Amino acid sequence: MAALSSSSLFFSSKTTSPISNLLIPPSLHRFSLPSSSSSFSSLSSSSSSSSLLTFSLRTSRRLSPQKFTVKASSVGEKKNVLIVNTNSGGHAVIGFYFAKELLSAGHAVTILTVGDESSDKMKKPPFNRFSEIVSGGGKTVWGNPANVANVVGGETFDVVLDNNGKDLDTVRPVVDWAKSSGVKQFLFISSAGIYKSTEQPPHVEGDAVKADAGHVVVEKYLAETFGNWASFRPQYMIGSGNNKDCEEWFFDRIVRDRAVPIPGSGLQLTNISHVRDLSSMLTSAVTNPEAASGNIFNCVSDRAVTLDGMAKLCAAAAGKTVEIVHYDPKAIGVDAKKAFPFRNMHFYAEPRAAKDLLGWESKTNLPEDLKERFEEYVKIGRDKKEIKFELDDKILEALKTPVAA
Repeated sequence: MAALSSSSLFFSSKTTSPISNLLIPPSLHRFSLPSSSSSFSSLSSSSSSSSLLTFSLRTSRRLSPQKFTVKASSVGEKKNVLIVNTNSGGHAVIGFYFAKELLSAGHAVTILTVGDESSDKMKKPPFNRFSEIVSGGGKTVWGNPANVANVVGGETFDVVLDNNGKDLDTVRPVVDWAKSSGVKQFLFISSAGIYKSTEQPPHVEGDAVKADAGHVVVEKYLAETFGNWASFRPQYMIGSGNNKDCEEWFFDRIVRDRAVPIPGSGLQLTNISHVRDLSSMLTSAVTNPEAASGNIFNCVSDRAVTLDGMAKLCAAAAGKTVEIVHYDPKAIGVDAKKAFPFRNMHFYAEPRAAKDLLGWESKTNLPEDLKERFEEYVKIGRDKKEIKFELDDKILEALKTPVAA
């Protein structure tokens, strides 16, 4: 059985508990790891080129220490915000949390969800909890964002968040409508997945990106088109209402006393944030639009965790021990993207711009947050649900690891 103090990668100048050692503090600016440092060559992936965005951004690769300022008028001003929300995937929960946070701060909120209210997708989280938005004073509407003017009935807004589009064809109608209707600020949910692989993690704002990625093209269009805009690049997230497995993948195996198969060495770094961090960062941009304007923000927590570390934190949250096994996907003949919920490489960004420009602070505390998530996991009965582990069984059989009955 893997012990909490085993090979999880951590860096800390303080003596900490085994659980906190599984998290990587934000004090590391850059560190290098050769691609051969893992026996499965999975610790990093080399970049073939380093082309950067060709349009001008005020956020530099390395932000210099500075004091942020928040205008009192911005802080107290109540705004009318439209959230264009995706109807699927892990990002849907961002709009849900953002809406609730804005409402609690006294702003007016309309959330426009893609598709029809009567669709089966709306029976799943977070959509089946939209009554919480309505009870908080918000509005919920459904429709096609390409016809946003008709869907919102001519209502005017101060701020628009597009938490839906992944390419310019989808986002441009919303941007163009927002500009023509006098919207003052446009926010866009992009993705940290657009960064090119690096030998020097973490990814910071200004690092090389994949120039042909849809999110990059949208960011370029916003920079050329909209006066006050900002883009946010999230990674993996946890939180009540999320409809994409993250911590649940680990809980499914741990509660059933199954070995947890992790590709590569297990020392790969990633970033897993509670969605409330993403929501609070977006709210900071609404509160301080001048500081956010024209900038790109890594919308993540400020600590990394290893893949092995995530398994151990989930086990601790469940009050269980965990057996971790490592494997080479190519040698076994499985697609790691289908067999594991995270990327089989270093995929770790830091939120430097939000801290420097917005005065934002991360509140994610994985050891405690995962305890809360496990409580809900048990409450909804997923620990008793029948689950098939076909890919796991193939991996474990190849490794000659016993499978729990």
